[in-house]
Amino acid sequence: MTENKQNDGQQAAELANANAAAVTGTGTGEQWLSRYKESLMGVFGSPQRVLVRGAGALVWDADGKEYLDLLGGIAVNALGHAHPFVTSVISSQLATLGHVSNFFTSPTQIALAEKLLELSAAPAGSKVFFANSGTEANEAAFKLARSHGGKERPTILALEGGFHGRTMGALAMTAKAAYREPFEPMPAGVRHIAFNDIEALRDAMDSSVAALVIEPIQGEAGVRPLSAEYLKAARELTREHGALLILDEVQTGVGRTGSWFVGLPDGETADAMTLAKGLGGGFPIGAVVTFGEGPSRLLSAGQHGTTFGGNPVATAAALATLHVLETQNVLANVAAVSAVFAEGLAKVDGVADVRAFGLLIGFDLTEDIAAGVVTAALEAGFIVNAPRPNTIRLAPPLNLTAEQARSFLAALPALIATATAAAQNPEKSA
Repeated sequence: MTENKQNDGQQAAELANANAAAVTGTGTGEQWLSRYKESLMGVFGSPQRVLVRGAGALVWDADGKEYLDLLGGIAVNALGHAHPFVTSVISSQLATLGHVSNFFTSPTQIALAEKLLELSAAPAGSKVFFANSGTEANEAAFKLARSHGGKERPTILALEGGFHGRTMGALAMTAKAAYREPFEPMPAGVRHIAFNDIEALRDAMDSSVAALVIEPIQGEAGVRPLSAEYLKAARELTREHGALLILDEVQTGVGRTGSWFVGLPDGETADAMTLAKGLGGGFPIGAVVTFGEGPSRLLSAGQHGTTFGGNPVATAAALATLHVLETQNVLANVAAVSAVFAEGLAKVDGVADVRAFGLLIGFDLTEDIAAGVVTAALEAGFIVNAPRPNTIRLAPPLNLTAEQARSFLAALPALIATATAAAQNPEKSA
């Protein structure tokens, strides 16, 4: 992106922020957080900061502090914040046609479906369903599995460590007991089996299984990949037993790992794939892609739907995002910056293991101080995430520069030292 385009994007963001301030009022971060506590449910705990503006990989809080966003809204902001082309397309579409309901369609909806089928090399008869989020996409996949299995095949297999969302069907497939137990009983029939264990999968597969739902790389579990051997076995065993294989690529899809999708080895195709996060470049959208005529016929008219899914603005945002990724060599940038991270992280004292799949990166620390590193990073102007006590996750914009990556690598040793000192002297740090 040229400097002029960056300036245009920053100016547009500043204007949008000024307009928002005129409606909401202004205040310090502390004042906003006080208002948050009084008006919003506490399901997210206390927010770390009140962010008011973004440009590229940078964001600013209500007190004017700048941060390098290495989390990207949890792998959502594929092109960073206020990308000038994406924002211009969204604005233009909203000024033309914003919402039409599912009684009608629009050119952007049709064009986006065609583009996803093209990028995923979908075979003849494949189709797309649009939702508003990854959770909703996985909820649709849950119903896809139920339709395929019927009462005779009630079992859906998912993996330990997996995360598929928080609505009831998606939550049933999510492994973490702490997420599920407060809302039990869950929808029946879901069984969780050992991660990356082919024998456990083989033992679980029988004529009662309707579908196997897996993430090729588990993001919420600390960026853990399934092996190529496991993915091959998953395809072979589901096919042998007449079950669907559904890939949850909500976090890994749309260029996050340096290719459009992780997919399956040897050119094999799953029966369905779910997408969201980076697809809209920050605008809410989810999708289910069904591969081939069989899976594509499992949900018929009236069996599933959504009021907002596939609306003109969301699909225009996704088309704009895909256009930039495709035409501005962004996937090559993902590979190059990933290599910078992988090489640099491996040299940092206190880092035990690095798992870099494009710009979905997890690295383990030698001590359980990940939460402390997140806090120290925030104070130093970096936004990162700790999915496990000893793991840091990075999922920055796909157009992050190598220079920005190196700025974090240079700061990381001090962040680890600060977190280590705080863990050793909790009273002093408090």
